[in-house]
Amino acid sequence: MAGGPPGSIGGVPPVADRYRHLPPPDRPMDVRDILIDSVRDALADLGVEPPPSTVQLERPANPEHGDWSTNVALASAKAAGRNPRELGMALADALNAAPPPHVTAVEVAGPGFVNFRLSDSWLHDVLIDVVAAGTDSWARHDVGAGETVMVEFVSANPTGPLHAGHGRGACFGDSVARLYERCGHEVTREFYINDRGTQMQLYAGSLAARAAGTDVPEGGYRGRYIEDWAADMPTDADPFEWGYQRALASQRAVLEALDIHFDSWFSERSMIASGAIDVTMADLRDADAVYEADGAVWLRSSDHGDDKDRVLVKSDGEFTYLMPDVAYHRDKFSRADRLVNVWGADHHGYVARMHAAMRALGHEASELEVAITQMVSLQRGGEEVRLSKRTGEMVELAEVVDEVGADAVRFTYLLFSVDSQQTFDLDLVASQVNENPVFYVQYAHARIHSIVRRAAEAGLVREPLDRVDLSHLCHDRELAVLRALHELPDTVLRACRERAPHQVTTWVRDLASSFHGFYHDCRVLGDDVDEGTTQARLWFVEAARVGLVVALDLLGVGAPDEMWRDDVPAGEMEA
Repeated sequence: MAGGPPGSIGGVPPVADRYRHLPPPDRPMDVRDILIDSVRDALADLGVEPPPSTVQLERPANPEHGDWSTNVALASAKAAGRNPRELGMALADALNAAPPPHVTAVEVAGPGFVNFRLSDSWLHDVLIDVVAAGTDSWARHDVGAGETVMVEFVSANPTGPLHAGHGRGACFGDSVARLYERCGHEVTREFYINDRGTQMQLYAGSLAARAAGTDVPEGGYRGRYIEDWAADMPTDADPFEWGYQRALASQRAVLEALDIHFDSWFSERSMIASGAIDVTMADLRDADAVYEADGAVWLRSSDHGDDKDRVLVKSDGEFTYLMPDVAYHRDKFSRADRLVNVWGADHHGYVARMHAAMRALGHEASELEVAITQMVSLQRGGEEVRLSKRTGEMVELAEVVDEVGADAVRFTYLLFSVDSQQTFDLDLVASQVNENPVFYVQYAHARIHSIVRRAAEAGLVREPLDRVDLSHLCHDRELAVLRALHELPDTVLRACRERAPHQVTTWVRDLASSFHGFYHDCRVLGDDVDEGTTQARLWFVEAARVGLVVALDLLGVGAPDEMWRDDVPAGEMEA
């Protein structure tokens, strides 16, 4: 296996990248499809009519019960007029008499659950599929083909820099957009700029006051950034326009540092100037969705699920905050089939009225999805750090990125569902130890590259996959990684449908844990490892690499080739 010709590991891209231009080879169906079709055929042979419309197939919670399980006997027994367990036994007998591919035994448990035990060969097929698909295609779906989705997130007032609390919605929104793209949707990321109203006036007044050396107006902004920015503001500048552009530049810079890039920055002022509010009001009147009372214009939101009607135009002729938002959402629907909003916890009560307004304009509730991000508690040294922009007790998001790095910020914000409150421990996230979740996952990827480098240094040539005996991959650690890789496509699809990128985070942490276990227990290289095992394991680590890269990309997190731990000197990471 010595040498270094084309095709060797040293200096040659991974197989998934080298052969990306080739169509995937003909592969057998996924094992679940094989089992489902076999179950349907066996039920038909047993005279079960009508055949089940669906066959549920799941992994048993207890691995001792087999690799896959179905409740089809319980679900079909009543229609077939048979006892569930008796039907399950008959089904198991039929399948054992002519076992489907990979199946070694079919058993019945409890009241009629049918459990399948499979040979390791089905997981070897998973490896083949993963490396053939590569990072571009593994866990990619086309369910969203032809549908456009607009994800609107962050949308902070341009009255200062983004603080650490904004980071959660920013990272969540971008990862949701990545999931939609992975599932075939055409995605637009949009930042809605709330550049009019009282808060903008208070912000401009605060800048002007600090520039003049006077106190800020009542209710104004007192953050340290106000003093710093006021000192930078030219004496002849308009505090409103200069401050507006300064805040946007600050926000854009930190978002780009997190690899978050918006396709559009939509100005509220521009929308109002375009006459969109008048057009929206006309549409609402045509739909008989508004009425006048007490000199004000009201939305009949209670007709569409809200707990009461809402004022759109006050008796003095001024818009409420709701009217421009309705016009804005109407505009978004002219540009996308589905809208996804990521709002902060203080917007929870706003969801029903916006849904009501969109239904009044003829849109289904499912066309507008709203995710509410709960609060983040930022801690340093065991003490909570306040995040108020108004009072000046604030940690800027840029400070957090500078302190712990963009990858750590993104991964940490995506550890849990945004429905739950979160504690962000700056000390832990900045550390290079296994207890740090993002380090633990990235370390798995670095270990893969360490193995590849050592193989290249030894002059090992990875044989073509179709000439490698994958039956060498039979250790429990190896099988656990391959099972996880098989789960990634389902995880991605479910995370997209549920707008839940934390499910990908959980998956990749589990994969990393399984890979670290493999690394500890299974040697890839060495005089005590036979050639066949080495070849199989070199392809195994390539499959693990694909899974790690796909998942980390969905989270917006990098996959570094080299790392070191705080308890291991730099450059001496164990290989």
